[in-house]
Formats: sequence, structure tokens, C-alpha cells
Amino acid sequence: MALTRRQLIARMSALAALAAGGGWPLAATARRKRIMVWRNWSGAQQCVPAERFAPGDEMELADWLRATPYSVRPVGAGHSFSAVVPTDGALLTLARMQGLISHDADKHQAEFHGGTAMATMGPALKEVGQGMLNMADIDYQTLAGALATSTHGTGIGFGSYSSNITGLRLVTAGGEVIDCDADNRPEVFNAACVSLGALGVVTRVRLQNRSAFRLKERMSVEKTEDLLDNIDSLVRENRHWEMQVVTHSDYAASISLNETDEEPTPVEEGASEGGNEYLYWMQKADQYGRDAPGARRALLNLVAGFADFEERVGESWEIYANVRDVRFNEMEYSVPAEAGPACLREIIQTINEQQLHTWFPIEYRYIKADEIPISMFEGRDSCAISIHQHYSQSWHEYFGAIEKIFWKYEGRPHWGKLHSLNARHLGSLYPRWEEFTEVRQALDPQGKFLNGHLRSLFGVT
Repeated sequence: MALTRRQLIARMSALAALAAGGGWPLAATARRKRIMVWRNWSGAQQCVPAERFAPGDEMELADWLRATPYSVRPVGAGHSFSAVVPTDGALLTLARMQGLISHDADKHQAEFHGGTAMATMGPALKEVGQGMLNMADIDYQTLAGALATSTHGTGIGFGSYSSNITGLRLVTAGGEVIDCDADNRPEVFNAACVSLGALGVVTRVRLQNRSAFRLKERMSVEKTEDLLDNIDSLVRENRHWEMQVVTHSDYAASISLNETDEEPTPVEEGASEGGNEYLYWMQKADQYGRDAPGARRALLNLVAGFADFEERVGESWEIYANVRDVRFNEMEYSVPAEAGPACLREIIQTINEQQLHTWFPIEYRYIKADEIPISMFEGRDSCAISIHQHYSQSWHEYFGAIEKIFWKYEGRPHWGKLHSLNARHLGSLYPRWEEFTEVRQALDPQGKFLNGHLRSLFGVT
């Protein structure tokens, strides 16, 4: 039985976990009486907040913001790998503010509460005849959290989630409730579309969508160099295209998603357990062949020849999203689109020459330019390249070696992923950096929404 993309990821992740093993120790502070440690999804970020708060509406939120003596960090699903959330002040969640608020059938627009889980948005929109223009390949995040870090999918004709915002509501540190869009408080709107939660709390979001639609997924395993040589046509001829490079081999998985009117593919009971075993052996070869790189590469390349995948058809949100049931840490940079192939080639060369240890494929995607001040895609079509490491293994050597390559190609770090840059570097990467920092200073002069990481990013002492 052939494998789907979900099974591909699950199999690769499962083998990563089996090979890596290990665990994450509890922080000593967790033993303190009635203290709850917050951790992100991977476990790399954690904190012990002095207070936790979950408002039921904007009025309750505004009153609390005016009264709390603590600094405040909003938290969504905890799926950011960078230190955007940890605080010893107050941790704020919009878990009680979820769901579809309203929709406009003529404009194909819909308004959601900021705390809405993205996994619930596809079905809710289908009920009103709409579908999101694009989605990322995971849907664990909350809407406000995904927008805060410019989360994205793939497709050169599509921007990040933030580029589809037509209006939003922001509650500031002083308890002011601001409804803004391109015509009303545009300077606030432009900055708030990607803000890292540094301007206030985004409680409502209006999105531009389209009519509901289905997608067909096609996958194949091909030589990485052949895919790079044919990159222009792959990007141009498919609605969405990406590849996942199998490290320590010459091959990558090519994944395309295109709109279709075909009937959904039936889900076979037990399909996730059976079928083609080539990925299992690819991972085994990687695991046991580390001390013999030449033999490992030969075996990985041999097994790649047995690749076979079933096509998959479903509602758009069903095809976009994938299961991530094994934890990892991630670094991602976006480079100018035209620099993508050269950057990837250098990354692959560095992994091979330095024999850097990793169990996860390299993700390679394209994103359309936008005009949001600190979006990674501001002013330029981009290629996003992501590397991963199992949560129980040290990522520092691997990420450190690759990050230098991203800098060479004018890469901008994903705000929700691990990186080592601060205000001294970031200001030169974003032409509209000062525009954002001026809005931030005006809305939150006391830095109520800042933690140590954000102070470093924005140069606030």
C-alpha cells in the first residue's frame, strides 16, 4: 500500500523519536507549591508566570490590563520555538474567546475571535461556503498566534496568513480597544498584522477568503538536483509546491497541491500502518550508517528508488494540514526567492562536509511578498528554508552552522523559530523597521507587552 504525505511525516518522525530517545527534565521550580510551569510544544522554552489570565471578552480583558501590575505575554498554542512567550509576569490566553463571529458571503470575508484554534476554522468556513486562501502544513496554532509571527504555507502566488487580514481589533496596555483596517488607524493596522504580541492583544480578526474548494495532493521522490534545476516550472505550474530534502542522500520528496473537482479520497482503515516500507529503511540506514557516510548515502539512494505514493483528494484544510506527533525544534529563514536554490545547495553541502547530525528533512517553500513592516516577506517574494532537530537532542551545533549560511543570503528569521539575531542585526534587514518600532513605542511606552527576548529584538533597555 502506498504512503500519503501524512504517513511520510509520521514515519520519519517516529523513527526520529526511536533513534533519539531521551526526555525533558522538570524544572526545579515545578516542585514549588501550586506553581505551574509553562512550556512550549517542543519543551525548549519554559517559564513560571506569576499570574495566568483567560478573559471572556474584551471588556474583561481591558479591565484586567489596566489593573495588573505585571508585564504581560499573550500565549496561543505554544507552537513557537523562539522565546516570544516566556515571562515571570502574567501569561494571557484567549482560550475563552474562540469561534466564528460573522461572515460576508458577497466579499468572502469572515471574522473570528483571536483565540480560535486554526484546526477548527476550515470546517467553520465550509459551513458558510468559504475556504482560506492558503494554510500552513500544521494547524495547531491559534489564529492570533499564527498571525503574530507571520505563519505561512507555500505557493509563490500566496502570502502568509497575515497578508489576508482585512481588519482586526486590538486591546492595548492601557485598556483601549482599537478597531483598525486599511482606512481606520492604518498605521496601527499595518503594524498589528505581524506584531509578536508586542503592541497589545489581538482579539478579533477579519480575513479575506474565497469559495470553498478541494485540493489534490501528488507526491514523488526525485533527485534534489533535478528538482532544483526544474524549480521555475514546478513553482509556476502548481498552485502550491514544496520539497522536503532527505538529508545524507541525493533525494527529496516533491509535493504539489492543486485545486480539483474530484471526489474526496476514501480514508482506508489502518492505512497509516501499512504499505511501502522504503521510508522505514531510509531512516534505519541514516541511523546505523552514521559512521560510514558513503555506505549510508548509497543505501539511502537505493531505497529511494522504491518510492510510491497515493494521490489524495479532500477539502482544502484537510489536505493542507499534517499530523506532527513527534516533537522537534526548528529554525527557519526566508531568503529572496531567486536565492533559494543556491542557499539550499550550500546548506546540503555543509551538512555533508561537516557530517551534521539530524533526523528530519529540510523543508523548502515559496511565499509571495507583502507590505507588512516586520513580516519576513515584506517587499520581496521569498523562499523559506527550515531545518529541524529532535526535541531531546542538542540543536546548537547544527543550527549554528546553518544559520551563517542564511545570513550570507540576506535571510530573515521566522519570528516563531529559533535564531540568534537582535535589534542590531534586524534593523538592517527590514526597510520599515523603524515604522514598526515607533508604533510599538506609541501604543506601549512602558513595555508592558515585552519580555527579555522581545526587548532584545527591538532594542528596548
